[in-house]
Formats: sequence, C-alpha cells, structure tokens
Amino acid sequence: MGDQKKRNISVTGNIEFSDLKITEPSDYAAGVPGIKAALEHVSKESGLFRSLKTLSQMNQKDGFDCPGCAWPDPEKPSKLGEYCENGAKAIAEETTFERVDREFFKKFSVEEISKWTDYQIGKSGRITEPFILRPGSVHYEPVTWSDAFQVIAENLHSLNSPDEAIFYTSGRSSNEAAFLYGLFSRAFGTNNMPDCSNMCHESSGVALSETLGIGKGSVVLEDFYSAEVVMILGQNPGTNHPRMLTALQKCKENGGKIITVNPLMESGLNRFKNPQQVNGILGTGTHLTDVFLQVKINQDVSLLKLIMKRLVTLEEKGEKVFDHEFIKEKTNGHQSLLDDLKRYDEDKLLELSGVDSAQIDEAVALLAKKSKIIICWAMGLTQHKNGVENIKECVNLLLLKGSLGKEGAGTCPVRGHSNVQGDRSVGIMHYVSKSLNKSIKEAFNFDPPEEEGYDTVKGIKAMYEGKAKVFMALGGNLVSAASDTEYTARAFQNCDLTVSVSTKLNRTHLTAGKTALILPTLGRSEMDRERFVTVENSMGKVHQSQGRLEPASEHLMSEPEIVANIASTYFDTETTVDWKALGEDYNLLREKMSEVLTGYQNYSKKSEGSGFYLPNNVREADFSKLPDGRAQFSVCKLPEHFLEKDEFILMTVRSHDQFNTTIYGMNDRYRGIHGERRVIFMNSKDMENLRLKAEQVVDLTSNYSNKERRAEKFKIIPYNIPPGNLCAYFPETNVLVPNNLYADKSNTPVSKSLTVKIDSKNYI
Repeated sequence: MGDQKKRNISVTGNIEFSDLKITEPSDYAAGVPGIKAALEHVSKESGLFRSLKTLSQMNQKDGFDCPGCAWPDPEKPSKLGEYCENGAKAIAEETTFERVDREFFKKFSVEEISKWTDYQIGKSGRITEPFILRPGSVHYEPVTWSDAFQVIAENLHSLNSPDEAIFYTSGRSSNEAAFLYGLFSRAFGTNNMPDCSNMCHESSGVALSETLGIGKGSVVLEDFYSAEVVMILGQNPGTNHPRMLTALQKCKENGGKIITVNPLMESGLNRFKNPQQVNGILGTGTHLTDVFLQVKINQDVSLLKLIMKRLVTLEEKGEKVFDHEFIKEKTNGHQSLLDDLKRYDEDKLLELSGVDSAQIDEAVALLAKKSKIIICWAMGLTQHKNGVENIKECVNLLLLKGSLGKEGAGTCPVRGHSNVQGDRSVGIMHYVSKSLNKSIKEAFNFDPPEEEGYDTVKGIKAMYEGKAKVFMALGGNLVSAASDTEYTARAFQNCDLTVSVSTKLNRTHLTAGKTALILPTLGRSEMDRERFVTVENSMGKVHQSQGRLEPASEHLMSEPEIVANIASTYFDTETTVDWKALGEDYNLLREKMSEVLTGYQNYSKKSEGSGFYLPNNVREADFSKLPDGRAQFSVCKLPEHFLEKDEFILMTVRSHDQFNTTIYGMNDRYRGIHGERRVIFMNSKDMENLRLKAEQVVDLTSNYSNKERRAEKFKIIPYNIPPGNLCAYFPETNVLVPNNLYADKSNTPVSKSLTVKIDSKNYI
C-alpha cells in the first residue's frame, strides 16, 4: 500500500440515522405528487424557469437524450415534455449551481468527504477543472489538462504488460466516446474493458445470445401498444423506468392485459396517474396490473415451470395453446423441455414459488388464449446465481407461444443507464469478437489483441491482487456500484493510478489509487460547440443527442476529446490512428465507425430525427446463426437456496429518490419511507417469530466462504413481502455481497438473492 496507508478513508460513509417518517405505501405512481417532487428538485438545484426550459428540450428530436434510463422516445414526443419525475431529478443534478472547485478541495480532504453519505457527496456539485490527488496527499489539487494526460501516459508506459491496465465504461458515455475508448484500449494492447452491463444485464445478453442469437431484446416501443399480454418480472418501472408506464397505459387502453411477477407490489405497476392527462390529475388514473403473482425472491423459474406445466395440461385436454408450426419450423429442444417439465411436482413448484394457485390459473388463462406476448424483466431476474437460466426460462415460454418475430410480441430486457446498450454495440466488451477485430484492422491498420480481458468482477480481483495497476473509468461510480464494498475499495487503493472521467463527485474519487485524477467532462445537457453525439436506447434505436446549455465551467472537455488526448499523448507519433482528428471531428469519427460496425452505414445522416434501428434477427424470426438455424429451448434447473431457520434471502433495490448509485433525496414515497435509507423491509410474521419490533435497530450479516460481512444499523419496517424474504437499498447493503459469488456464465453479482441473518444484540 505504501503512501496510501496515510489516507484514513471510510468506504461506507456516515451510518447515523436521520429523520425517519413512515406513511402508507402509495397505491399509484406519478400524478400530482410526481409533478410536485420534480418541481421541488429542479427549483432547488438549478432554478425553476431555467430547469423547465432545459426539460422542454430533453428527449426531443432536436434536443438531448435523458442522462437517466434507456427507455425509448415515441415517434412523436409530447409537446408538454417527454420526461418523467426521475428524469427531471437527473437534469437537476446535472444542471445544479453547486460546484466542486479548487476552493472546495482546499477546504475538504478526501478523508473528511469519505465520511459523508453518498447523498451528501453527490450534492457537492459539478467538477469545474481537472484535479489530481498525489501520493501521500489527502487533498485534490488543480492540474492542467496537458499535465493530466502526461501523468496517464507515463503510468501506462511504466506497465510491464498492457493487461495491467483496466478501461471501465459506464452507460452515460456516448457511442462516439465509447467507440474511441474501446479503440484506444485495443490499440494499447488489451481487452480489459469491463462495463456496467457486467453488473446488470450481462445475464440477459448471455441467455438471449445462446437461445435467440442476439444479446438484445427484440421489441420496439410500438409493440407495447398492440400486445395482448405484457408479462413483467423482477422490474419496478414506476421508479426505475417511469416513462414505461405510458406505454403500459396505451397497452391497457388497447385491450392488453398485464401480469406482474415480483416479491413486492410496486406502486407504478398497480396504478398510473399520467400527469399529462386530466384523468391523471383529477381522476383515478389507469389500473395496470391485471394479475399480480407475488413470487418469493428468485423463485421465478419455479413459477414459470408451473405456468408451462399448466399450459401443457390445457393442450392435453384439447385446447390450442402452443404455436406448433412455429415450434416445428423455428426451434430446437422442444421435446427436451416437455420431458423436463414432467419431472416436477406441481405442489412442490407451487410451494417454492409462494404464489396462490388460483392467481397462477388466472395468468395461465390469459397466456393460453393469446400469442402477442411481451416478457419484460430487469435486475430482479439477472442478479442471481442462476440469472442466465432465469432469462432462458422466459424465452422458453415465448418460444412455446410463438411470441417472437411478430408485432406486439417478444423479449424486453429493460436497460438501466441511458447508453449502456450502445456501449456494447460499438465495441465495449471484455471478450473477443473476431469479426470486429478484423474490421478494426482494416480501418485502422493495427492488430487488436486476441486474448479475452477482464470483466468487472475479474478486473476488481486483479486490482486487489496487484495484477492490475492502472484503472481508468469513462463515467460511473464503480466503488459504490460493485459488490463487496470494502474489498472493492481496497482494490482501487492498491492501484498506482486511478482515473475518473466524471461530471460530479462520487465515492470512487475518494477510495483512490496512490495517484488519482478526476477529468471533468460535459454533461448530456451541455453544448459541445456545434457537435452532436449519438446514443442507443433500450430497444436498439440509435439517435442524436445535442446539449443546449452553457457548460458548467469553461474548463470542461468532451468525452471524445478526453479519450483522444489520452491516446495522442500516450502514442505520441507512433500510431496509425489520427486520434486528435477523431476526437475533434465527430462526423469523421462516425465515418470510421461506419467502416467498422455493422448497421451504421451513413451514420451521421441516419441518426437525425428519430434515428435508426440496428439489425435485429429476432424481429425477423431469423435464427440462422444458431445451431441448425433454430432458436433454442433450454432445460433449466430450479434455484438452490439452503437456508437455516434464522436465515433470510435479501434483495437489494433502489429507492424512488435514486438512480443507480446517485441518491437524489432521502425519500421513497412509493413505499412510504421518508427521510431515511437505512431500512429493511420485512414480513410482519417473520418479525413476530424473531420478536422484532417496527423500527427496531439491527445489523445484517452474510457469511460466504467463512467470511462474515456486516451492514450496520438498519431499522426494521413491516411490509408486504413474502415470508423468509427481506429487501433493503443499495449501495448501503453492497457490503454484504461477496466478491466471489456471481451468476453462472455471466459473472453478474448476486445482489438480488443474498443469504443473510439479522443481528439485534448490539442494540438491546
């Protein structure tokens, strides 16, 4: 550790309680409270009139893309504003008047700031110029851009191997920046390109690639309008993707039905009050969920198997339930699936799922009669040991119904960050694509590396073990986002150099390497001279984004320019790539991208207006790249959870005042929690069995590989959650997630199914 030992850094911040108030959970989302909350946030951060003008340009065809979630924009965006409450909060954070400048860092050391909560750190404001934290120092100090680039170049040149460097990407970067970043990583000589999708939808990508031939969803936004059934599993759109509620509302208005599968009934899936309609302001709004299946945590496979068994029974009784023509012509493995289903006892599956049998029959009745079915999911399915098989079981149901390659039907993994899917499409990946490497060599005249690199889990392990010495992040807050917080923080502290391209201060800047750089970049809403960038939404459409606000500081630099300058400084004149030109001229950069990437021809022109869709074989029911040219049924195992009498399964979730690791406020009004985040939602019968009282203070512990991990000081909240299950917010509970337990095949951390105990003895 050397000089780094001199820094006394807290990796979790203040864990003292604030002012907890509890109300009844809301039974609807949005409406007047949503408008009020949005206006309060934007008024406080950046002024009401300035913010309203900015919001009027967000998600419009001639404006900028929301820096929040990746939900697609409709062909005709609303003139009243194409944004949600949490989108408004995101813009309030980005356009805040608060500043992290040289006076800020003179006043506060990294040791002091590290003791703040993530909420307090995030509210510090926009970073105004490049800063460096030197070995042994506890204060960031200003550094010129040229000197910062030189520090990076010198550290990269000092490495014994290119594989001692890691290049991480978050979902906030543009396609242009991500492509250039990936190009630099490959030119440098490594495929160590972990990204935030490793921690969220990597399980989706693996499962969909193996079964359908593409690691993306197959639906477009308009499919929701004509769907007969939308099945939503492990997802809370009211908080995480609020504009999705409008699409679900249109589905219901057109006669569609919604089946919700989740351990909690989330407000947004119960009822939606559209704030742009009279009924959403003065009326009751739209009831969304027709059938609610309150499944136990990570028992989705048990439930789906039971649903399919009952559909098979209907078929055997003579009803036409499955699309046999589609199954015969387009799929492999149908009989193996049926044989596997016969192995399971219905009563046992019912017990495992925890769902009422009559409610399952209601869902079966809907699915049996319909073929235009969309299945949506998010982290509630992916962040488990069996996350890949969770997704494959969803695909099994769609294949049985022939609900792929047709209007109103298909797969819909709902992505989190606004361009996380775009990053992967333009080449951010730790594995090797021979076709991509070939195209890069033809376009740029160098040989990309052919050895697989580190994903996020393996990258953190390499830093912890001293095998990786330089970490660079294009956005993100990986220390707070990743599992096993103390382990991850120590991994960063072991590095010789950590570099963060950021707009705002976060905890990763504090748990820094021996030397650390913060390189401030433009926000999505800010003018980048007259240039525009592009992003890809959750449904595979690429479109332009052009900021309209004056930048927060004259010393900010765009992401493509930052990457280009790093590359140019490192390579000096010994390179086949004109890095400076590509970082300066985005049209030139897109021309080169179109030479390398499939589907990006005439890139700049096609991205105008509403943009263009990338190729998607599933939309055409084309499975020619898979074995025998057919989609693949899968035989999936049941999840395994062996609990002692005093153990529970914990899932980590966001609050409503949160997006990823960014904490907008201290409230979760949909769940009735106000002024506090250190809470545990628990079934009241479980509380009685352990003799726990409401708001009693406890610790949570997990024990994996004989190592106890402890999350201290949480208040128990009685809640409608299945027995044996618990729910709490991240990143506060990330300390409990082991660094070495992750989903098979995808390496996604198991943040949604942790075995934990409740320890109250410290607070008696």
